[in-house]
Amino acid sequence: MTSKKLVNSVAGCADDALAGLVACNPNLQLLEGHRVALRSDLDSLKGQVALLSGGGSGHEPAHAGFIGKGMLTGVIAGAVFTSPAVGSILAAIRAVAQAGTVGTLLIVKNYTGDRLNFGLAREQARAEGIPVEMVVIGDDSAFTVLKKAGRRGLCGTVLIHKVAGALAEAGVGLEEITKQVNVVAKAMGTLGVSLSSCSVPGSKPTFELSADEVELGLGIHGEAGVRRVKMATADEIVKLMLDHMTNTTNASHVPVQPGSSVVMMVNNLGGLSFLELGIIADAAVRSLESHGVKIARALVGTFMSALEMPGISLTLLLVDEPLLKLIDAETTAAAWPNVAAVSITGRKRSRVAPAQPQEAPDSTAAGGSASKRMALVLERVCSTLLGLEEHLNALDRAAGDGDCGTTHSRAARAIREWLKEGPPPASPAQLLSKLSVLLLEKMGGSSGALYGLFLTAAAQPLKAKTSLPAWSAAMDAGLEAMQKYGKAAPGDRTMLDSLWAAGQELQAWKSPGADLLQVLTKAVKSAEAAAEATKNMEAGAGRASYISSARLEQPDPGAVAAAAILRAILEVLQS
Repeated sequence: MTSKKLVNSVAGCADDALAGLVACNPNLQLLEGHRVALRSDLDSLKGQVALLSGGGSGHEPAHAGFIGKGMLTGVIAGAVFTSPAVGSILAAIRAVAQAGTVGTLLIVKNYTGDRLNFGLAREQARAEGIPVEMVVIGDDSAFTVLKKAGRRGLCGTVLIHKVAGALAEAGVGLEEITKQVNVVAKAMGTLGVSLSSCSVPGSKPTFELSADEVELGLGIHGEAGVRRVKMATADEIVKLMLDHMTNTTNASHVPVQPGSSVVMMVNNLGGLSFLELGIIADAAVRSLESHGVKIARALVGTFMSALEMPGISLTLLLVDEPLLKLIDAETTAAAWPNVAAVSITGRKRSRVAPAQPQEAPDSTAAGGSASKRMALVLERVCSTLLGLEEHLNALDRAAGDGDCGTTHSRAARAIREWLKEGPPPASPAQLLSKLSVLLLEKMGGSSGALYGLFLTAAAQPLKAKTSLPAWSAAMDAGLEAMQKYGKAAPGDRTMLDSLWAAGQELQAWKSPGADLLQVLTKAVKSAEAAAEATKNMEAGAGRASYISSARLEQPDPGAVAAAAILRAILEVLQS
């Protein structure tokens, strides 16, 4: 079956896409009657060389995204993955000539249709007396043996747009730009890899891949690559790509050696997540630098796509300082990234984290009876949460992502590891503060943040006193912080319901002569009853609030966990 696409019609999708780009970019204009976009300040280019490029649609933001001062003058777009019409190419050449430009350079990717159509338009324009030159870019490093058709034009073409654009903006003549661009193109290579294919609107995917395979060395039109390899880690895939690109036995290799300086492009072929793109970029930087290659500039993003293909291409361009100045030259092209004119290699990439503020010394010796009692309480809480892991996950599957038990178990294991480092602080304020930091770092999820907030706030009243009224005030402070930042309220079917119920009972500690265990026992029972009652509540906060059914049959797992923690504390104190 054909893939789903958000288009108005298959036949008109290329026109609509270009119209949308122009509609949102006041620096661009359409050429009437043609699928051509031009700079809106075309008349200001009198006396300069014009740069035209293009090809099939489906490679966005290429090519029209690179129109602007310092890059392309205009772009001729074909239908999806189809070379543009000769008549439209010729119309674009005439348009820039009529604006008073002193010649036109056609920048063409090495595909048969593009070479033929741009070449024919060039010959017709020259017959009309318009000075036109053409460079054909082939930067594909996939093929170990060169074929008659030559190397395919890939994402490296965008770097040629940039170099030629900077030269044209500086007033360099047509012949010299053509000469320099041809030299630069020979010092460049690109290799792609994809997790699956793409599909032209109205069509099926262009090729099929097994779940454990990736395609290496593919083009930008959904065509298959040079070979298929088993799925591997990002580091392994990047190493495979760079080794292939730089292998001297590969006829299309990039002559990168230790000490070489390069511009690196990490290009999203259309459907890769930004998360994966960052991982690939990091792997590429580490791999190149480990081989002594200096990365002068790194461009990471979507520059030349293949519709929705989930893959990437890596481009390496050997550079020196004069070439870097052209790469760094100013441009107004919307799709060119704002790259700092600073070398990637050699830059300090991290700074020392601020030191933790000095804590007041613990008035009670660590390892004393209070500290040992704290350790017993924490150990009981940990064993309780670990025993509840599967039960809490099962409860969470009804309304969340099924990881509540896993999250609480992660916290329990982190606390156990921390206890192995030494006895916990005897000071309640310091203990709660330490636990807050630990849970924020190790527990994860919204539960970690909420417990961290609760404990941070609860620690404050205990800095001055540790009496029963102070513990009641600590509970109040923790609950207030959870409500303020978590936006939940009692009755919203969250962990707050259990803690709130316990907090109401703990108000009794503020009365003279209150009994610790008697009040705490009532608080724990109230928390357990509140947790059970959440199964009859309509979720008003958290993930469960997005579930279509107003009521859920099981109690809230966070409320169950909070009540279980309070029960564990009580049991240790009773013993």
